[in-house]
Amino acid sequence: MNLVRETPDVLRYTAFSDDPEGGNPAGIVLDATGLTDEEMLAIAAEVGYSESAFLTAPSGEAGSGVSEAGRAFTIRYFSPKAEVPFCGHATVATAVALGERIGPGDLLFTTRAGTVPVTVTREGGALRATLTSVEPHVEEVADEDLAEALAALDWPAADLDPALPPRIAFAGARHLVLAAASRERLAHLAYDFARLEALMHRLDLVTLELVWRASPEVFHVRAPFPVGGVVEDPATGAAAAAFGAYARELGLVPEATVLTLHQGEDMGRPGVLTVELRAGDRRIRVAGSGTRIPA
Repeated sequence: MNLVRETPDVLRYTAFSDDPEGGNPAGIVLDATGLTDEEMLAIAAEVGYSESAFLTAPSGEAGSGVSEAGRAFTIRYFSPKAEVPFCGHATVATAVALGERIGPGDLLFTTRAGTVPVTVTREGGALRATLTSVEPHVEEVADEDLAEALAALDWPAADLDPALPPRIAFAGARHLVLAAASRERLAHLAYDFARLEALMHRLDLVTLELVWRASPEVFHVRAPFPVGGVVEDPATGAAAAAFGAYARELGLVPEATVLTLHQGEDMGRPGVLTVELRAGDRRIRVAGSGTRIPA
């Protein structure tokens, strides 16, 4: 039985790269008016990317998702298996798609996690989007939960970087941050899908943020995403925002700094995420380029 009455137009954009073969691809439905949850989930599953975004007019307003006058939208995100409260790469991809249609400038997205402002700028001939996260927080992870995560990953505890202790970080979605002691450890990712998925459901995690610190402001990251039905996310904006909160909470970086996160290299889809921390503002800014994926 086909759950979708009439499939709307689905755009395909990549985020955190200006190369269609890099970054993280997202499906985008610019006008999801009238679609049910089941229909959006079915579309996301058919598209097959880690997430797809669905736009409608802000709550209480009539009309389609995109208009020349309006720059505020309600946005929802679906993986092939479930809805997620917030998705950074689909936000960036959607903002770039909107920027191409209604011009650069400020956008306002209402998500299930809260309100997310996004600014689209043109740099040379390319568009770049910067999202501002909801209020983040960081919490301890229980010893038994950490042990289960390491067992599912098949990572010995000795392979963790003691200077970057495990934490659960939130900036719109929950992520378990684990730091590898070497680039080689990060490069080898062969985990127990079902075991890690079960733990993540129990802890309400969206991804794991696996990191290796290359320099004080440069990190390489990977993001297992079994709860979304995919082995790994190529470039994860929500996790990048959460990691920014983590780095500040633990005093790993100055109060005001810019971090560069490289993700997707081990998957053959390299992307670059820029994470900005500002003094006096707890919110995290995550920026990246984006481009349409040719049909």
